Amino acid sequence: MHIAEGFLPPAHAVGWTIAAAPFVVHGARAVVKEVRENPESTLLLGAAGAFTFVLSAIKLPSVTGSSSHPTGTGLGAVLFRPPVMALLGTVVLLFQALLLAHGGLTTLGANAFSMAVVGPWAGYGAYSLTRRLGGGLLGGVFAGMAVADLATYATTALQLAWAHPDAESGFLGAAVKFLGVFAVTQVPLAIGEGLLGVLLFRVLTVNARPELERLGVLTPSPDDDAPAVSRDKAPEGDR
Repeated sequence: MHIAEGFLPPAHAVGWTIAAAPFVVHGARAVVKEVRENPESTLLLGAAGAFTFVLSAIKLPSVTGSSSHPTGTGLGAVLFRPPVMALLGTVVLLFQALLLAHGGLTTLGANAFSMAVVGPWAGYGAYSLTRRLGGGLLGGVFAGMAVADLATYATTALQLAWAHPDAESGFLGAAVKFLGVFAVTQVPLAIGEGLLGVLLFRVLTVNARPELERLGVLTPSPDDDAPAVSRDKAPEGDR
């Protein structure tokens, strides 16, 4: 999801920036509202941003000769919903471009759209669907974090295919090539990220259960060991 500086034509760079901007502005408002109404969320918001920064900064060689990264955006999407991650993910990408040379400033809009917009929304959708189908909290977290990872790379592949179509087969041919480079080789990382999310949420349910209940990820249960319903099924007033 780190498209390099100058790798997109100017029109594409501007277009993706315009496409991502409304989501980032909405995310900024969501973060301000969350901090204003629940100041105790500040620490967990910072932790979600730091988790995304650290995880997405890990650079692993790919079998195709490229490199792959986890994304970490699924965590914040589950905890605070996708709009918050639009801002946090963009800030993470900005710092990575400036400090680590991962991605670039001209490609920030495209990278933000794939990692901070599409990834969190796809992951949150997978999380919510899994919960509603009876997959439980941990099953939902695994699905959410894995899908957020895969959706990010699939979007990046399509962005690159649109910018650099194949000379003979055009966009479709380029899409197949880029998806083979990025999306397919990302599957093991996505699975690993999902498992990491499961481990992390097992810790959070023990050490931060009141905060998870306030956020609506868990709801109070008569049996402390029983899994609680998702925020989508939480009674009015939980959040």
